[in-house]
Amino acid sequence: MRGDLTIRKVRTGSGAVAVQIVRYVKRKCVVVRHIGSANTDNELAVLWQEAEIAREQLCAQPSLFARIPQKQILHAEHLTLQSVTHRFAFNFLRDCSKTCGLGFLNPLYQDLALIRIIEPASKLRTLELLERYFGLSYARRTLCRLLPKLIDHKNEIEEASYQTACAHFDQAFAFVLYDVTTLYFESHEPDDELKARGFSKDDKSKQPQIVIGLLVTLQGFPLRHEIYKGNTFEGHTMLEAVKQFQKHHGDAKPIIVADAAMLSQENMKLLEDQGYQYIVGARLANAPSSFIDTLTSTLTRKDGNIVRLSYPNRSYSVICAFSEKRAKKDRRELDKQLARAHELIARKELGRRAKFVKKAENHKDALELNEELKIKTEKLLGIKGYVTNIPSEKLSNVQVISYYQELWHVEQAFRMSKTDLQTRPIFHYTHDAIKAHVLLCFMALILGKFLEIKTGLSLRRIRDILWNVHEAHIEDTLTGKQITLQSNLEDFNKSKLSKVALSH
Repeated sequence: MRGDLTIRKVRTGSGAVAVQIVRYVKRKCVVVRHIGSANTDNELAVLWQEAEIAREQLCAQPSLFARIPQKQILHAEHLTLQSVTHRFAFNFLRDCSKTCGLGFLNPLYQDLALIRIIEPASKLRTLELLERYFGLSYARRTLCRLLPKLIDHKNEIEEASYQTACAHFDQAFAFVLYDVTTLYFESHEPDDELKARGFSKDDKSKQPQIVIGLLVTLQGFPLRHEIYKGNTFEGHTMLEAVKQFQKHHGDAKPIIVADAAMLSQENMKLLEDQGYQYIVGARLANAPSSFIDTLTSTLTRKDGNIVRLSYPNRSYSVICAFSEKRAKKDRRELDKQLARAHELIARKELGRRAKFVKKAENHKDALELNEELKIKTEKLLGIKGYVTNIPSEKLSNVQVISYYQELWHVEQAFRMSKTDLQTRPIFHYTHDAIKAHVLLCFMALILGKFLEIKTGLSLRRIRDILWNVHEAHIEDTLTGKQITLQSNLEDFNKSKLSKVALSH
């Protein structure tokens, strides 16, 4: 019968209160089930509720008013939302870090990199975000102590990136793309052996900067980065970056693809002397008039026409292609420059970057239109050039152009690092901290590009999908019981992200 079972509280030897279900047989107490021991009133209340449910299940004649067994009993009027976390996003990105070979690093380094995908911020702000979003707590002194030591792992991190490209993107490294950018500092301090004022791609010429060289695959997956002093000419960085890549991956001797800024006779000769092949953008405007005359007489100005010419006294060839769309764009730009030139001549001002204005030969203070340059420019309207030392038997003209056009991947990688990952501006001052910051952003770029290539989604969209899944931590203040509810997991499961195979 129902009355056979009783719930009792018993003080234990440790001072806790035990909750038991008992039956009395011939005036002797028989313990039917021990529910648990409580040290607080809240714990005791929870155990008492569990005991009542268990008694209803055990009694011989259930009560007409028996409670429905539940795993948890909560009191709606006493529920409070304690916090909202994003552990799902954290675990997903941590798994991504392991898949990309970065799992060997100290967890702090991995967390500093993955949070840049979610919300890039200063290092101290990042510590706050890690605790707020993921419940991870790192001491400020730990960050200051460990951050400079990250640069000791640069080669290991770049090796992990290389192996990831081999394993997941089937890269044979026949081609690599190279480009440079600049990162400025929120400072006006004097130049030193790393930070210096130079040509700024961020239009921050008055602020010190560093130059970053980035080597990526044809898909834009990062392989290696190098840091140079802020006033280093970008054309002088390519060979060093390639040699460092070759040093660590001697089995790969790729064809280098770079834009026209990397083009110099010295660069190309050095590459050839080292046995490298290359595809580089040509600066046809700097070519001698005789070569331009040969080009314009050989290349028919019809959309899509291509011609390959040997460059005088050089070991490389120049491939030139004509495009109607480019011709219209070049014409519009030329008309603007000519209009500006005429205005400057009328005002007798030489002006800055006045391309088609020159001083008159017969009048010392007079200005005139540079007709020779104008004619030369008009001949090249719609024509784009590509320099290569690869013979046509190995790589056709169309293939050379196609590979060069893949350079947008490295440009997009720079845009991602500067905007989505906010590599700039840099607030660090010591050289080791600066290098560690850039390396952290390189790690974040590895994770971001890995997910982008795998899913075809933008990094912003990836972030939105992950951030939409969150955990709500709810507490019953009456009993102290806490539960966690996860939301929007179905949206993630429907997305392309759920198809990405990660290490667990």
